[in-house]
Amino acid sequence: MEWWLIYLLTGAFVGFFAGLLGIGGGLIIVPVLISAFTAQDFPLDRIIHMALGTTLATILFTSISSLRTHHRHGAVLWNVVKPMTPGIFMGTLGGTVLVSVMPGNILSVIFVIFIFYAATQMLLQFRPSPMFQLPGKIGLFLIGTVIGGVSSLVAIGGGLLSVPFLTLCKVKLQQAIGTAAAIGFPIALAGTIGYAVNGSLQSEQLPEYSLGYIYLPALAWLVSASIVTAPIGAKMTHSTKTSILRTIFVVLLYSLGIKMLLNLV
Repeated sequence: MEWWLIYLLTGAFVGFFAGLLGIGGGLIIVPVLISAFTAQDFPLDRIIHMALGTTLATILFTSISSLRTHHRHGAVLWNVVKPMTPGIFMGTLGGTVLVSVMPGNILSVIFVIFIFYAATQMLLQFRPSPMFQLPGKIGLFLIGTVIGGVSSLVAIGGGLLSVPFLTLCKVKLQQAIGTAAAIGFPIALAGTIGYAVNGSLQSEQLPEYSLGYIYLPALAWLVSASIVTAPIGAKMTHSTKTSILRTIFVVLLYSLGIKMLLNLV
């Protein structure tokens, strides 16, 4: 439990920026947990699996507040969320099964690639031009499967994938963000279940206080801090300093990505 301060500070930092920029903190939490779990001598070949599982469990709790806020403002397109949800569950659960059999170094490579993608997308503030209409129920189901699968591999709520997709399909940005927040909940729920169940098969290798690939002490401190700081970040959304803080966040993402890349090399 001597690591509680690291988890607490990470949760506070991620919660603040999640409220400020409307992004999930998975790409920050995972590298921090990898470092913390490595220092605590957790099983080396299961460290990234536990970091991913614990992060998605954290998003499960933090996504509820975001979903409720966007729903109150009428920004969630439930006619899009509902047909995507079964696909999200299928894709996310399938992704956690895939993760459980993948070597840690392969997962790390996938995560590093995605963290550079996310940082570049935020730096350029890239949003595709509206070009298509929203697909039908089958199309949304298939898109949900892909978003869920990718999200489970890198422990994100799906916003980095679903917002560009919805924008491309002529959905207004506010509704795209609100709908992405709603999509984040089933991703986190299915991911938490998948990582808990698949990790339970490795229970003899995992540290005490683990629920499958979810490390409960880290989860508790991360959630406790992020719930407090997220509203603070949300209140600063329209501050003139937002662009500066966004740049700081992007630099941090690049730094974490480079650190992980060097460790892999």
